[in-house]
Amino acid sequence: MEDLTGKVALVTGASLGIGRAIAEALAKAGVDVAVNYLRHQADAEEVCGSIRRGGRRAFPVQADVSKSAEVTRLVKTVEEGLGPIEILVNNSGITRPQPLEEIREEDWDELITVNLKSAFLVTQQVVPGMRRRHWGRIINISSVAAHTGGVVGPHYAASKAGLLGLTHSYAGLLAREGITVNAIAPALIYTQMVAANPRARADLIPVGRFGKVEEVAEVAVLLAGNGYINGQTLNVDGGWYMT
Repeated sequence: MEDLTGKVALVTGASLGIGRAIAEALAKAGVDVAVNYLRHQADAEEVCGSIRRGGRRAFPVQADVSKSAEVTRLVKTVEEGLGPIEILVNNSGITRPQPLEEIREEDWDELITVNLKSAFLVTQQVVPGMRRRHWGRIINISSVAAHTGGVVGPHYAASKAGLLGLTHSYAGLLAREGITVNAIAPALIYTQMVAANPRARADLIPVGRFGKVEEVAEVAVLLAGNGYINGQTLNVDGGWYMT
């Protein structure tokens, strides 16, 4: 594992759930963290307070990462406040559990935009700086739905499968420049999203329980500190999808 002390990370959608756990775990590994959020300002400030009490720098940045202009502002704000972004975690996303016959075109468009386009926009903004420094870690938070279809719907599964294609392409293009790109595919990690989905049941998971956000965060820290894992999807899913 590389020493991550003093590195700067941007975690999108970091005010709650998996994003919050990743932000806090990176901070414990010595990283200064920009906590991106859209609506949950108080939660984002709480995350930053927790990180600061642990001795690292952190500040919340509100931005809709599915919009190009806001992504440009976000990255500029982070770099002015903390320094060049060296670790990017594309975690921002939404779910919308729906019966197949109720999925509308606008539902499809929104999930693809929020879950997939956002990762492209933020990565495109951050990569030039990583290339100049010849070091970077990009971690995309996908889902078991990319492999199995999951329990949300085809619009969600497609958005998360798209993240895997994005991961593979960037990984191949950037590896020789010291930048690794990987994905994490969690399954039924107990968050507000899972709690609100009536189709999410622990008995779907071979280990017989929901996952913990900390179990995903541990893998994110691993990927941030390892320079030889590249273009991979690490499945944190209790054995639901076995490779």
